[in-house]
Amino acid sequence: MKSTMMDAPLTVASLLRHGRRWHSDRQVITWSGSGEPRRSTFADVAARAARLAHGLASLGITGDQRVGTYQWNNQEHLEAYLAVPAMGAVLHTANIRLFADQLTYTINGAKDQVMIVDESLAAQFAPLLPDLPTVHTVVVNGTVDHVLFEGSGRRVVAYDDLVADRPDTYAWADVDERDAATICYTTGTTGNPKGVAYSHRSILIHSLSSCTQNALRIGFEDRMLICVPMFHANAWGYPFTAWWHGADMVLLDRFLKPDTIASAVEQERITFANGVPTVWNDVLQLVRREPGRDLSSLRIVVVGGAAVTPSLLESFDREAGARIVQGYGMTETSPLVSVAVPPRGAAPHEELSARLSQGRVAAGVDVRLVEPDTLEDLPADGHTVGEILLRGPWISGSYLGDEGPDKFHEGWLRTGDLGTLDPQGYLRLTDRAKDVIKSGGEWISSVELEGVLLGHPEIAAVTVIGIPDQRWDERPCAVVVPHEGARPDIESLRTWLAGKVARWWIPEYWAFLDALPLTSVGKIDKKELRSRHQLGRLAVARQASALPPSADG
Repeated sequence: MKSTMMDAPLTVASLLRHGRRWHSDRQVITWSGSGEPRRSTFADVAARAARLAHGLASLGITGDQRVGTYQWNNQEHLEAYLAVPAMGAVLHTANIRLFADQLTYTINGAKDQVMIVDESLAAQFAPLLPDLPTVHTVVVNGTVDHVLFEGSGRRVVAYDDLVADRPDTYAWADVDERDAATICYTTGTTGNPKGVAYSHRSILIHSLSSCTQNALRIGFEDRMLICVPMFHANAWGYPFTAWWHGADMVLLDRFLKPDTIASAVEQERITFANGVPTVWNDVLQLVRREPGRDLSSLRIVVVGGAAVTPSLLESFDREAGARIVQGYGMTETSPLVSVAVPPRGAAPHEELSARLSQGRVAAGVDVRLVEPDTLEDLPADGHTVGEILLRGPWISGSYLGDEGPDKFHEGWLRTGDLGTLDPQGYLRLTDRAKDVIKSGGEWISSVELEGVLLGHPEIAAVTVIGIPDQRWDERPCAVVVPHEGARPDIESLRTWLAGKVARWWIPEYWAFLDALPLTSVGKIDKKELRSRHQLGRLAVARQASALPPSADG
C-alpha cells in the first residue's frame, strides 16, 4: 500500500527559501579586526546568495560543476554555502590549513572550476594555480592584487564585482535530494585526505536530528557563535541548521582568539557556541586572568574533536557559568553521531560520567560494536571494548574515487575508534585503533591516560603516544606542555599517577614541549609526534622502568 504523503524533496534550496521567508530578520554577524562587526539579515544574505548564483552562472557554473572556497568563517562563505548547492552545483570547502600538496590533491580530486578565495589568503593560494588544471577562475573576497596572479592564465575577479548589479532572486535548481550538495575532505592524518560528498538529503536530515531535545536543542531563540571552521564537515552542520531554524549566526572571520570569543559572547549575548576543547580551555584561562568577563548568556558549548576532561567541564560550570557538552562525530558522519546529554533522573556522579562519555547515539544513527579483526558483534554492556561501526542517512557509505574500501563493510562505516557501548546507547571511546598502545601483550588506552594526566595542576596540555621498547615491544610516552611558569619533573608526575591508573600504565618515557602539534582542524597530531620520534627530533627522557603487566593483576 502506498502512503498518501507528498514527496517534497529535501534540498538546500528548500532550506534557503524557508530561512529567507520565515526568518528574514535574523542576523548574520561577521567579526572585524577593528571597529563594529558587519551585520546583515537573513533576507540580505539570501539576496546576495542569489546574486552570487547569477555571477557563478556567468562564469559557466550551469550544472553540477564544483565551486571551491578558500575562506574563513564569514558572510561570503555562508552565501556560498547557500547559493552553490541551491543552484545545482557542488560546494567544496577547501581546508586552508592543509599542506600545499594535500590541498592541491583535494582541489584536483573535487575538480573545482571556480575558487572563492579570501584576500588575506590569496598570497598562499596563488602559487598553487599551476598545479590546479581544472580551476579556470578565481573570485577574490576583497581587493584583488593582480600581481599575485600575473602569468597564471586564470580569470581573476573581485567578489563584490561578481555580485554587483545582479538580480536578488534566482530560479533555484530542481535537483534530486540524493545528489551531492557539498564536498569535504578528511584531514589526511593517515595518507592523503579522502573526499566525502554530502547529499542535500543528508544535510537536511542531519539538521533535523541535531535540533532535537535529545541532541542540541537549537532553535530561533538561539544566537550561535560558530567557532568550528566552515571548511570542516559543513562546520559541523551549524550554518545549515541555524539558517533553517532561525538562529542568529556570529562568525569570527580570521579572529578566532580567546579574547575575541569572549568579547563576542559578551557583546552579542551568545547562547550556543562550539569548537574543540583546546579553544575553550584557552577561554577558561582568559576568564581566570580577567574575572570580570561575563559569559552568563551561554546555555551550552558543544565541543568535539578530542576528549573533554573532568576539570574543563567542572571548571567551566563553576567559573564561566556555562555548560560544556561533548559531541562525537567525524567528517564521514556529517558529523553528529552522539551527544553527551545525561539521562533523566541521573545522580550527580552519574551525570558527570554521562557528560564525560561521547554521548548517547542520536536518533537516526545505527551503531554496532565489533571485534576489530573478525568483525563479530560484541555486547552493548558498557564494559566490552570493540570497534565502533555506524550507518544512517547522514553517514557516508564510500569515499570519492572509491578510496579506502577497508573503511566500509557491508553497508557500515568502520570508524577506527575503539570503545564501549552501554544498554542506554552511550558511547565511550577508549582509543583510536591506530593509537592504542600494546605493551607486553596488554592494551594501554592513550585516551584514558591523557585524561588522568590533564588533571595534574602543572600540565596545560598532554598527549600520549606509543614508542618502541626493547623489552615490552611498545611503551607509552607522555608528551607534556606545562602551564606557564611550571616545571614538573618526571618522578613527581609518575608518583602523582600512582593509584590513579594501573601501575604498568605509568610511562617511563616523557617529553616536554612548548606546544603540541595540531592538525588542520585543531586536533593533536600524534602522527607528527611519532614521526619526530622516529627521526630523532623528539627529545625523550627515560625514568625507571615500569612494572610488567603481570605485576598489576
